Amino acid sequence: MSELKLPTLAWRNIWRNRRRTLITLFSIAFGFMLAVVMTGIGDYSYSEMIDHSARLGGGHVIVQHSTYLDAPSLKKTVHAEPELIEDIRAHPRVRAAVPRVTGGVMLATSINNVGAGVLGIDPSIEDETTLGLVDSITAGEMFTSPDDEGIILGRTLADNLGVDLGKKVVYTVTDKSGEIASGLARVSGIIETGATEIDAGICLLPIGPFRELLGYDPDEATQIAVFLDDHRGAKDLAAELDATFGERLGPVSTTLPWYEAQPDLAGFVSMKVNGTIIMELIVTVLIAAGIFNTLFVSVMERMRELGILAAIGFSARQLFSLVLWESLWLGLCGIVAGVLLTAWPYYYLATTGIDVAQMMGGEGQAQVSGVSMSPVIYIELYPPHALFIALAVVIATMVAGLYPAYKAGRVSPVEVIRIV
Repeated sequence: MSELKLPTLAWRNIWRNRRRTLITLFSIAFGFMLAVVMTGIGDYSYSEMIDHSARLGGGHVIVQHSTYLDAPSLKKTVHAEPELIEDIRAHPRVRAAVPRVTGGVMLATSINNVGAGVLGIDPSIEDETTLGLVDSITAGEMFTSPDDEGIILGRTLADNLGVDLGKKVVYTVTDKSGEIASGLARVSGIIETGATEIDAGICLLPIGPFRELLGYDPDEATQIAVFLDDHRGAKDLAAELDATFGERLGPVSTTLPWYEAQPDLAGFVSMKVNGTIIMELIVTVLIAAGIFNTLFVSVMERMRELGILAAIGFSARQLFSLVLWESLWLGLCGIVAGVLLTAWPYYYLATTGIDVAQMMGGEGQAQVSGVSMSPVIYIELYPPHALFIALAVVIATMVAGLYPAYKAGRVSPVEVIRIV
């Protein structure tokens, strides 16, 4: 028989026992749906976490002093000339780039002294897409210019200091030369994110007076935060920026993707991703076991038939290929069935999502490594992951069919034709 007719014969063979084939296809489709839903929820959740974290002050790619990550200090700076910032923004993969001054500060009032993290920003080039805290200002307002004289405090931090809008706060830092320097500002805004770590430990200052207090040059900053539309391009972009602007940034600078600048968050995401992969492997093994059972039983039931085919001229290679074609058809039909079974759940999760606030104790947000997350779970499957799942199903079905195909290829016409 011509090789071109083997696919047709295999297609007919898998439908000779419709009930068994349909049960097998349902198992493949159900496993496909589980893999898509688990992976898609993970893709969306981890992407949201990374983007939230980037908008809390770091960026998807961070340009900073080469030793800042090991020992953060306001003395470790990079120079961010306006021309350089504009050139970075002009890169086709860059959505935004902003200079910032980050570090630690001691805040004092007549009631209390509290240490906090400080973020010096230029409000003229920041918005909710680069600084998520902008959306969390529940009282007062954002600075009007980089030379403003206000300070914005987290709600818990303001309560600990005993201040509210319009009250004065003294902030003290160690400047670039190592001297103690103090500034005075009035509370112009209150941040309330729902995340305790943020509300109790963050304040914002306009970058102009903060630079002056620290003894910085007008273009000096502790970091340049770079933002992308897709965080998965952070590694490549970091390498490109380093190669293109490394000399202009200076020998003391380094360009890091988010996962190197935030190893705690990267470790959490990696752990969860690996857990999802393990679950998918278990599902794949179960799918393969079901397909193996279907094909093996099918082959054993057709031993006499296969012997007759061998007697009339089918080679061992053709019989082997025939069963592999049956396995391939099961895999491809399983993917189609999986897409049909997954379509509605995926649409629902992508548009409506699942509110798990009650699972979080009724709180509005969850925190992971200091990152606030929405309690509504959505789904967004990355195309490469969808392709990987489809290939995994096909490969699993093909592997499951190897031994039944081997048995079919080894059939002896003289022995099996005598079977009644």
